[in-house]
Amino acid sequence: MEPESSLRERLIDVGVDIVMTDGPASLGLREIARRAGVSHGAPRRYFPTHHALLSAIARRGFADLASRFEAAADEDAPPRDRLRTLARTYLRYASEHRGMFELMFRHDLLDSETQPSDPPPLRESTLPLFSHLVELVARHAAERTTAGPAAPPAVAAAALWTNLHGVAQLGAWGSLQLALDAASPGAAPDDGPADPLDRLLMVVLDAHLGPVNA
Repeated sequence: MEPESSLRERLIDVGVDIVMTDGPASLGLREIARRAGVSHGAPRRYFPTHHALLSAIARRGFADLASRFEAAADEDAPPRDRLRTLARTYLRYASEHRGMFELMFRHDLLDSETQPSDPPPLRESTLPLFSHLVELVARHAAERTTAGPAAPPAVAAAALWTNLHGVAQLGAWGSLQLALDAASPGAAPDDGPADPLDRLLMVVLDAHLGPVNA
C-alpha cells in the first residue's frame, strides 16, 4: 500500500503537471484523482478544500521561482544589476510556465491559512520573495548619490512588482508584443539593450529606482 505522504505528494505532482499543460482552470479534484489513479474522494483526505490543493500546487511554483532567483543571483553585483536579473528571471518564468504563474498570484483562490499540522501557510512561501525585492530596493536607494524616490522601499518594491507583473500579463495576452513588435517578455533573457523588451525593462527600473546614473 502506498504511504500516505507519498500519495499526497503524487497528487500534488499530478496537479503541477495539469497546471503546467492545461492551466489552472483544469485543476479539479476529480481530474487530479483520475490522473493519479485513485478514487475521486482520495484527495479529500489530504486537502479538505479545493483551495487547499491549489495552494499546495502553487507552493511548488514559488519554490521553483525562488530557486531560479537564487541560481541567477550574483551576490557581488550592485543592487540595481541584481534587480534587473531578478526582473528578467521573473519575466522568463512567467513566459515559460504561464499556467503556474497565473495560479501562484491568485490569492483570491488560494488558502493562506492552514492547521498547525499542515505544511507552512502559503504566505511563508510568498512573502520571503517580496522581502528580498524590498531589501534590494532599499540597498539601491542607500547607495544612490542623489535622493531617490520618496516612497518607502516596500512601497517602491510593490510598485516595481506591479509593473513587472503587468509586463508579464500583457505579454501573455499578446498585447505587449503587438505594441512593441517584440517577442514574448522573458523569452530571450540575454538580449542586449537594443531589444525593445529590454529597453522596456530599463524604463521600468528607471521609473521605480531612478535614473541609472543618479
